[in-house]
Amino acid sequence: MYLVCRRGVLHLHESRGIHDLGLPRWQLSLCLLVVVIILFFSLWKGVKTSGKVVWITATLPYVVLFVLLIHGITLPGAYNGINAYLHIDFRRLKEATVWIDAATQIFYSLGAGFGVLIAFASYNKFDNNCYRDALLTSTINCVTSFISGFAIFSILGYMAHEHKVKIEDVATEGAGLVFILYPEAISTLSGSTFWAVVFFIMLLTLGIDSSMGGMEAVITGLADDFQILKHHRKLFTFGVSFGTFLLALFCITNGGIYVLTLLDTFAAGTSILFAVLMEAIGVSWFYGVDRFSEDIQQMMGFKPGLYWRLCWKFVSPAFLLFVVIVSIINFKPLTYDDYTFPLWANRIGWGIALSSMILVPAYIIYKFMNVRGTFKERLAYCITPENEHQLVAQGNVRQFKVCTPFTMLSLLIPTLSCL
Repeated sequence: MYLVCRRGVLHLHESRGIHDLGLPRWQLSLCLLVVVIILFFSLWKGVKTSGKVVWITATLPYVVLFVLLIHGITLPGAYNGINAYLHIDFRRLKEATVWIDAATQIFYSLGAGFGVLIAFASYNKFDNNCYRDALLTSTINCVTSFISGFAIFSILGYMAHEHKVKIEDVATEGAGLVFILYPEAISTLSGSTFWAVVFFIMLLTLGIDSSMGGMEAVITGLADDFQILKHHRKLFTFGVSFGTFLLALFCITNGGIYVLTLLDTFAAGTSILFAVLMEAIGVSWFYGVDRFSEDIQQMMGFKPGLYWRLCWKFVSPAFLLFVVIVSIINFKPLTYDDYTFPLWANRIGWGIALSSMILVPAYIIYKFMNVRGTFKERLAYCITPENEHQLVAQGNVRQFKVCTPFTMLSLLIPTLSCL
C-alpha cells in the first residue's frame, strides 16, 4: 500500500529529488483548488463565517476519533500497542531531541506563536475571561492528544500483529501514518468504504480548520495595520487565498513531498520556537510581568497567581532559550526515507527559517534609527511602552520618562503575530 500511495498518487518515482519536481498533478491540483475555494468563502467575511464553519470542522474529528478508538481497541494486538504507548522510558528524558519534539508539538497543537490566538482573541470583548479560555483550551488540547494516542497505538499494535513485526517497525509519523497505516486499518472495518470517506472528510476538515486559523492571522494582522486592506477585505482575502494556491502547487508535483518536508522542517520549526521566545521575553521582561498582571486584573478583576508569574518570567523563557539553542546545535541534514537533501536545499530551508527570525533584530534597528535624539534618549524611547511615552519637544531633541522593566521587544509582538 505504501508503494501504491507513492507511485499511484504522488508519482514520487518520477522525481529524482527536490531538484526535479516536475509539473503539478492535475488530480491533486483540482483537490487543492476545491480546498482553497472553501477557505476563501469561509474567511471572506471574517469571524462571522469562519466561526460558523468551525462548528463542523472542530466537532467532526471527535466523532471519527471516537469510532476509530472503539474499533481499534477491539483489534488483535491492540493491547500491545496501548502498552507500548503507556510505557515510559525515563532514560529518553536525557535526550534533548525529546524536549525539542515536545515543545514543537505543543506549539503546533495549541497554535502558540503563529499569531492565530492573538488574531482571534482580538475579536473578544475587553472583559472576556481569557484565564478560563486559556485553561480550558489547553486542557481540551492535551486530553484530546492523550486519547488520540490510544486510537493511534491500538492501530499500530494491530498492524504489528498482522505483519508479525515489532511496533517500532510499523510506527511512523506524518503522511505515512495518516495516508498509509490508518487507511489500511479502516479497510478492516465493516462498511469500510463509508468509513474511508468519513476519515478523509475528517482530514479535510482538520486541514481547513488549521488553514483558516493561519490565514485569518495574516489577514487580520495586515488589515488592522493597513486600512485600505480592511476596507477591501474580500479582495484581500481572495489575494491571500490565490497566493496560497500558487505556493501550494509546488507541494503537489511529482517531487512535492520533498518540498513539503522542507517546509515542515524549516518554516515552523526553530523559527516558531524563536518567535515564542521573543514574545515571552518581550512580555515578561520588557513589558513586565507586573504591568501585564495589572492589565489582566483590569479585564477579569483579579491578578494571576504567583505560579503563573514565575513561569512567565523565568521558567518559560529559560526553557524556550534552551530548546532554541539545542535545536540549532543538534540540526542534522534533512532526509526523506533514503533520500538526502542536497546542501543548497538545506541552505534554502534555513533561509526560510531566518526570513521570520531576522525581523526581530531588523525591527529593533529600524525603530532605534527612526527616533530622534541622543543615543541614550533613543534607547529610552525604544525600551519604554508606547502608552507611557512622555515626549517633550525641545528643538530636535526629545526627553523621555524611562520606566522599568524595559519594553523594547514588546513592540515586536504585533509584527510577530503576522508571521
